[in-house]
Amino acid sequence: MEEDKPSTTVAEPSVAAVPIAPVRPPIPRPPAPQNGEARASTSDSDSDSAGPPRATGVSGAEYEISEESRVVRERQEKAIQELLMKRRASALAVPTNDMAVRARLRRLGEPITLFGEREMERRDRLRMIMARLDSQGELEKLLKVHEEEEAAASAALEDGDDQMVQYPFYTEGSKALLNARIDIAKYSIKKAASRLERARRKKDDPDEDMDAELDWALRQASSLELDCSEIGDDRPLSGCSFSHDGKLLATCAISGVAKLWSMPEAKKFATLKGHTERLTDVQFSPVHNLVATASADRTAKLWNTEGSQLVTFKGHLDRLARIAFHPSGKYLGTTSFDKTWRLWDVETSEELLLQEGHSRSVYGIAFHPDGSLVASSGLDALARVWDLRTGRSILALEGHVKKVLALSFSANGYYLASGGEDNTCRIWDLRKKKSIYIIPAHSNLISQVKFEPQEGYFLVTASYDLTTKIWSARDFKPVRTLSGHEAKVTSLDIAGDGHQIATVSHDRTIKLWSSSTNEKDQAMDVD
Repeated sequence: MEEDKPSTTVAEPSVAAVPIAPVRPPIPRPPAPQNGEARASTSDSDSDSAGPPRATGVSGAEYEISEESRVVRERQEKAIQELLMKRRASALAVPTNDMAVRARLRRLGEPITLFGEREMERRDRLRMIMARLDSQGELEKLLKVHEEEEAAASAALEDGDDQMVQYPFYTEGSKALLNARIDIAKYSIKKAASRLERARRKKDDPDEDMDAELDWALRQASSLELDCSEIGDDRPLSGCSFSHDGKLLATCAISGVAKLWSMPEAKKFATLKGHTERLTDVQFSPVHNLVATASADRTAKLWNTEGSQLVTFKGHLDRLARIAFHPSGKYLGTTSFDKTWRLWDVETSEELLLQEGHSRSVYGIAFHPDGSLVASSGLDALARVWDLRTGRSILALEGHVKKVLALSFSANGYYLASGGEDNTCRIWDLRKKKSIYIIPAHSNLISQVKFEPQEGYFLVTASYDLTTKIWSARDFKPVRTLSGHEAKVTSLDIAGDGHQIATVSHDRTIKLWSSSTNEKDQAMDVD
């Protein structure tokens, strides 16, 4: 019996020691992620017993997590350093002349050009190199380069033979551009005076009921029905345009071929072949029976209605997007993915203006009815309004959150509609210099917007959601939805009298929508 009791007493401490061992591991430092505390826990574990090395292993697993966080932190610090370097680079003085940029790169021991590098890209590379040298504390190298450039400049001035050319900060325009600006100013003054006089007469004339006339136009628009559907090409269609008298319709396709159709029976009578790449847009002249086409082959071409090519406009460095005639018919505007839009003389095919201003590709273009202004839009979600008489950018219209693809001025002279990839159509008031309406128009991107050409009584939008919609210009509420295409609607145009709308689509069809009332053949009352 006495031998059994000691055995029980020996078992009791062993049983009591079992719960003590698990009590201590919870007390160690699993929640301590810091390096100092982790080191303290490892030192305590070394002095206590051999069990905590397991905790050290567990803490080792925690160190793996902290290692990931350290990598993330280093990545963030690197991004911050790159951002600071870019800011420092933007503050450094970099020459604007390409020859000076090359000379400085040579003095810095860098390649003066890279394969496929353009002037602006070369200048940005020099700025980043200078910022990197500045951040690395190699200011002496930069100062030495500056001293060499100044010494070379002074030596050239002393010799008197090879003087350095003083480049202006702007690009001097040609004499042809000056004459074009003067001509546009004279034209726009007459057009603006005529438009304002007509508006005053309508306002003061008791016989003129503008609300009744607007209601009549909206009734006509609401009664539009599908009148004709015709296969336009073997490939998807990308653009369409009515002639100024509404008797002809021009279409273009990604096959690189444009076609002319007689209205209203939609019979093809001419084919325009000459481009080597797909066509992106087509437009009729507002004055003459001339057709302009834009293509991905970086050129625009001018044709007559017999299908003969008259002029080729060359100069863009990338594919063209949209094209538009000035209201006078003397000038042509083109937009391109080279981040510029250009103004051309129709008669001489001379490039009058190369205009930058967008940070990304320029897509949409539209001329004011008076001819004084032009609006451009780009893939930078920005629309700009330019004064053609002075060349200045007078408005930057910010509001779209995605690419702006289409623009249209209203005949009233102060409304501008824009549509883009954010599925909305915005109405800008040029008098207030801001957006006054935001129309959640479609469920997909808006490919084209057009105001009714005579008075701007309604607005039409085309979308990749397979529909075309008509909106009242009074309150921009929906009037009619034109459904019938089986693929993306890429473009639209409105006939001069507002009674017929043409739409083209990726389903390769041309659809004509006409008024079904008895007033179909009547023209709108215009002074």
